[in-house]
Amino acid sequence: MMTDRDRMILKIGVSFTPGVTAEVVRRIEEIGMSLSDFFECDTSSLSAILGLPYLKLEKLHREEALFKARKEMEFVEKHGIKVYYLGDEDYPMLLRETVDAPVVLYQLGETDLDAQHIINIVGTRRNTSYGVSFCENFIKDLAGYFPDLVVVSGLAYGIDSLAHKGALANGLPTVAVVAHGLDTIYPAAHRDLARRMIKSGGSIITEYPSGTTPFQKRFLERNRIVAGLSEMTIVVESPIKGGAMSTANMAFSYSRDVGAVPGRVSDPMSEGCNLLIRKQKASLVTSAADIIEILGWSPGGVSVKPKQRNLFPELQGEAREIYEILKFASDPMSVDGLYQKTKIHIPKLTATLTEMEFDGIIIRLPGNRYALAI
Repeated sequence: MMTDRDRMILKIGVSFTPGVTAEVVRRIEEIGMSLSDFFECDTSSLSAILGLPYLKLEKLHREEALFKARKEMEFVEKHGIKVYYLGDEDYPMLLRETVDAPVVLYQLGETDLDAQHIINIVGTRRNTSYGVSFCENFIKDLAGYFPDLVVVSGLAYGIDSLAHKGALANGLPTVAVVAHGLDTIYPAAHRDLARRMIKSGGSIITEYPSGTTPFQKRFLERNRIVAGLSEMTIVVESPIKGGAMSTANMAFSYSRDVGAVPGRVSDPMSEGCNLLIRKQKASLVTSAADIIEILGWSPGGVSVKPKQRNLFPELQGEAREIYEILKFASDPMSVDGLYQKTKIHIPKLTATLTEMEFDGIIIRLPGNRYALAI
């Protein structure tokens, strides 16, 4: 009788088989072919059964794939690695939607890859102080609204590592998508960072089996996973050419939201971000409030209590009254709700809300509800 271990070996074996892509796996699932039949079927009839005549799935290649899969299964079991197979229900939902999803995904760590709030933050390896400041403040602000947020990036130098470190500093799980097997960490200087991520509820994930070394093509391939796992890709700093731009373009091709942090036109590390915005491939992102608005996320029900400091002592009159009410409100409030509390006439109330939003004091959320921006 076939065990779960036997089934996982078959699934890993499928991923090792030359020519097998997400399209092939989806076809296997669609026609109800068992993975045992996939490996046992003779070469001449397999492609015909699948309805993919261009495939040349040699029996010898499939046998070699199974041999490699058995070795990989030993590595997976030894190191407590979780394996997701595209045909299984537990495969990450957002990634499954992408046309070129990896056949298998290896995960070292316990992060929920179907978290309710999941974004990726990417950018140049040669970040400036502008990128450092943005990452620190942006992640801190988002963590205040969404303590369940998962931050995905690529463990590279620069913005990637800033994203991971920013998540750790604010108690958020963070996921690194790497371009190699899980028997190593690249760059080696980030081994301690990777350990801290896993210890803090984060993960290292890859589509590559053990023994796979990183090179340029694989970094580009892994970028589709960074984009595919996330609701939104946020580019902090990037020149016109670079890995972050490929991640943004992949996210755009998947019809996912893309955001870019604008920079000075004279700054080469902001040229890519400015281009994405100019080409209308990315929304302009300057704060956590922008993400909440773009994605339609609701900070209502968040367990983190609003800050009680008086951040705007200069507020007077209606603005101060509105501010004090929102400061102690557990959920965003509608215009009608604010009217019931303040009794400010609606025209005056809406005009004051607009002015406060323009000044960055409050944010307007879907459903015409309002919350403090800080």
